[in-house]
Amino acid sequence: MQPLYESILNEVEALVRACEEQHRPMEMDPARGELFELFVRAEKAGLTGEDAEPDLSADGLCKALAERSGLKAAARMSAEQQQNLSPADVARMRSLWSVLRMWMEWTYAWQRWPQFHSER
Repeated sequence: MQPLYESILNEVEALVRACEEQHRPMEMDPARGELFELFVRAEKAGLTGEDAEPDLSADGLCKALAERSGLKAAARMSAEQQQNLSPADVARMRSLWSVLRMWMEWTYAWQRWPQFHSER
């Protein structure tokens, strides 16, 4: 499972970076569609659940991306030194919030799908 986890994590990270470099919002296609395809792969592999290991739930994904990008350390230093985050760190945080929000929405919708699509 670890190779699939790493592959999806790498692809999400590359997508976030590409959107940042091109000043494109994550919420618009093609990025949104590409991110959704990665979510589907993760969900299909059982990596998005609360107890998934490795963890590609919304929280697990964003935690891993924040660590990889140095954002977690930057936020800790910012709090300790009582200084603002750099503009690059703020941009990365906004990107990760976008990923987090969409991933959470898709998880919720995926979990509720049977409730609204079963025969009545």
